[in-house]
Amino acid sequence: MSFVEANTLTPQKLFEPQVRYVIPVFQRPYVWDIEKQWEPLWEDVRAVAEELLESSQQPTPSEVPAHFLGAVVLDQQRIPAGFIQVRHVIDGQQRLITLQLLLNATRQVAAKHGRQRDAALLTTLVRNPEHIVDSDDEILKVWPINADRAAFQATMDDDEANDASGHRVSQAIVFLRERITSWAFDASTDDNSTPSDRLRALTMALALNLKLVVINLEPADNAQAIFEALNDRGAPLLAADLVKNAVFQAAERQHLDVDKLDRDYWDTLSGDFWREEQRQGRLNRPRIDIFLSYWLTMRRAHVVPSDRIFTDFRDHVLRPAEDVLTVMAELQADAKTYRHLSDFPPHSVPGTFYYRVIQVMDIAATMPLLLWLARPSSGVPEQARDQALTALESWLVRRMLCRVSIADTTNLVVELLRRLRTADPAEAGQITETFLAEQTADTRRWPTDEEVIDSIRRIRFYNSMTPRRRGRMILEALEDSYRSPKTEEAHCRRGDLTIEHLMPQSWEQHWGADYPSDPASIQDRNHRIQTLGNLTLVTARLNPVISNSPWPPTAGAPSPEGKRAGISAHSVLLLNKRLVDKHLDKWTDQAIEDRTVELAQRIT
Repeated sequence: MSFVEANTLTPQKLFEPQVRYVIPVFQRPYVWDIEKQWEPLWEDVRAVAEELLESSQQPTPSEVPAHFLGAVVLDQQRIPAGFIQVRHVIDGQQRLITLQLLLNATRQVAAKHGRQRDAALLTTLVRNPEHIVDSDDEILKVWPINADRAAFQATMDDDEANDASGHRVSQAIVFLRERITSWAFDASTDDNSTPSDRLRALTMALALNLKLVVINLEPADNAQAIFEALNDRGAPLLAADLVKNAVFQAAERQHLDVDKLDRDYWDTLSGDFWREEQRQGRLNRPRIDIFLSYWLTMRRAHVVPSDRIFTDFRDHVLRPAEDVLTVMAELQADAKTYRHLSDFPPHSVPGTFYYRVIQVMDIAATMPLLLWLARPSSGVPEQARDQALTALESWLVRRMLCRVSIADTTNLVVELLRRLRTADPAEAGQITETFLAEQTADTRRWPTDEEVIDSIRRIRFYNSMTPRRRGRMILEALEDSYRSPKTEEAHCRRGDLTIEHLMPQSWEQHWGADYPSDPASIQDRNHRIQTLGNLTLVTARLNPVISNSPWPPTAGAPSPEGKRAGISAHSVLLLNKRLVDKHLDKWTDQAIEDRTVELAQRIT
């Protein structure tokens, strides 16, 4: 790679010629934001403008040093004589888009509150003359990728109402325009300058006192390879940006229309939804990178670490592919499936699996399998899919209840995928059940009914099920098990009820009159109180009202009517109805033990 030249240019030198800076489709979308880029850029430009304003009011104006904005790398395109010059932006596109937005925001404010000649100067830096262009696409000096194009075009016109979209480009110009207007009319200044004077200084700062290092490539240089080299190591690019770059390099080698490829396929993976950060384990990562990690693991039936997404895609998906369109069609279809995994009916088998395993238990290692079972191209019938998910959920929940490790889930899922990929999709459910039942290692065994019941009887359930939502999930499932098609609602509300101790954790005042006071007995009760049999679900409003109350009505208690009466009057759960109907006068240690066994057996 060699660079033919590097020049230091002002925005006026860069944008005043009749030129278009086209951002190639392999570039990432616009991602700059207020905290990291817009605010610091504005503060730098404002400082330069204020220095110019102060200098202009001196008898002998002093020279104001330029402020450097960084570098851009350009690749000049071969265009016939007489046409507008075109350069591809290989690096620095975020900077150029933001600079154009800043120039245009200043132009809009100057047109309203400043000198028209300043607005006219800024117009030459954001627009090519209409009489020399062949199409509307050639009017703007910078032409973004498809994901940003509509929003950018809207921000570059004169109708501020078009800037109301939630796109980051729209947010940027609104932010910059507000800052410029506020600064122009700043009443706190004592320099006697008018808004027009301040906008004049800002215009000159933008046109003449900012500098960029502009690097022009030689014709023989591979622009996309340079993009990868500039950004592959530690720069704030996503793995998906490098994947996109590799896809479009391959597309160009196959003489495909990359603009059409971008519109028809990659656009599905563009936008803020895909770049939004999500928690994965202990780290936050962009959703698109998380998806690609799951997709590659699913597709290859091989664990793909987050730092290997790009190289794995390039080496094991793209290079062996005879047709880029086939790869992109598959990726697009699976991205649509992934995006809607959380949209299954809440109480369907996949909806329940997503809630319990992905959201509550937070076992993301199962996502490649869920994606494979759900995507249409796998051809798995609904009944087989549901059978497979039910089996895996049972395996995970039983291991959680038995307090044994699920650390090997990632490898187990990968091995299961290998087996499923070579089998009849209609047998996916039976294959999954058989595979899980065959596991004999301690890290993989599917616990038996007896093991689950024994564990639930022994463990301090309330303390063991952490985060607390895991214990609530089990109680929700128990409530569902009591309901039927004849009940008013077939399922328990998910995620908003609270766990209540029937015999309170602070039991001494209202529950200790007839109980032994020796340390061993107290220790036994404190353990028993945390077991499953002593727990139920109530609303967040009812919980504090009945929390430490005795079971029957007692004078001086937090709830004079008693805990049983409070639950009976305000709870509609069948889990609670059975409880209060059976235990009219008292709630005892023996009742806790009996109910623990009853619920444990119901779980299995």
